[in-house]
Amino acid sequence: MSDERPRADGRFPTTRWSRVAAAADPGSPDSREALEELCATYWFPVYALVRRKGFDPDAALDLAQDYFARLLEKPVLAAADRHKGRFRAFLLADCTFFLANARDRDRRIKRGGGRRFVAIDATDAEGRYGAEPSHELTPERLFERTWALTLLAGVFDALRDEFESDGKLAAFDELKVVLEEGRGAVRYAEIAGRLGMSKGAVKVAVHRLRKRYRDLLRERIAATLDDPAEVDDEIRALFDALG
Repeated sequence: MSDERPRADGRFPTTRWSRVAAAADPGSPDSREALEELCATYWFPVYALVRRKGFDPDAALDLAQDYFARLLEKPVLAAADRHKGRFRAFLLADCTFFLANARDRDRRIKRGGGRRFVAIDATDAEGRYGAEPSHELTPERLFERTWALTLLAGVFDALRDEFESDGKLAAFDELKVVLEEGRGAVRYAEIAGRLGMSKGAVKVAVHRLRKRYRDLLRERIAATLDDPAEVDDEIRALFDALG
């Protein structure tokens, strides 16, 4: 984001765009780590896009690996301009361009000359792809959907990590149902009994959990944008992608 502010410890927060910048700079000591982070976030949306473009599972694995190798070996990320829109939109357009050219080459491309830049388990990849809707979802819409699911999963995991760091993992495991199934699925009295809390305290804990989840979601979304005013629109786009 263009208005990053230092945290209480004086360090600037690491945002998605700052990680993109680090990944794009071969001279940055964080370049490889940043690229691996981006690959871990986007490998499945890219794989799903390739599959929906008509490539078989083996070719999709090869092409996904080759695409991420290309991100490292060529100045692709340097062309990603945070002032021109969302990073995922850039990645979608660039990967689509890459696939259009790939059809003119050997479809069984070696994975970066034998080097793997992102760990993709073939069984996991195809299992997740098989679970996606097969009805009338364009490759672009499927990319958007898998991006949304990946982002939400990352928010959930980050929240879980916070509870674990605070020694409250047992509470999270009881309260997470509100995130997975909605507020109506929370049985306050039962949870209170298991956690040794009052029913009122559980309600407060649920409220705080939901608020922290929303805050983390906004932070993750804001980190992919240049203009903070676009956060609400992007959140709506995220849930539209899941519709």
